[in-house]
Amino acid sequence: MSETSPETPDFDAMTRDIAEVPAVEVIVTVAVNLMSAAAVKLGLSEEGEKYKDLDEARKLISALAGLMDASTTEISSFHAAPLRDGLKSLQLAFREASLVPDEPGRGPGEKYTGAVYG
Repeated sequence: MSETSPETPDFDAMTRDIAEVPAVEVIVTVAVNLMSAAAVKLGLSEEGEKYKDLDEARKLISALAGLMDASTTEISSFHAAPLRDGLKSLQLAFREASLVPDEPGRGPGEKYTGAVYG
């Protein structure tokens, strides 16, 4: 067993920990983190406008849509369906929050999901 100081991460232990996590859990965790960050940037948190940044929200929603597009066939519909619903909700919230809404098919992530209509 190697001795590490409290300031030095134990990379062997971290590698063992991540090795035990199924890929679907990693994908879902990343998707939920992207969703949460996008919601905050859309001003949907308790503090609303304080953290609102639509440019940042656009990036996060697009990244989530790309992840979903790439991984939907790899994870079961049990996991994918609620993530797709959350993505669509974020896309609609983005459209509502925009002063000048994007044309259908041009909103964040819509190149992966197709046009989102209210």
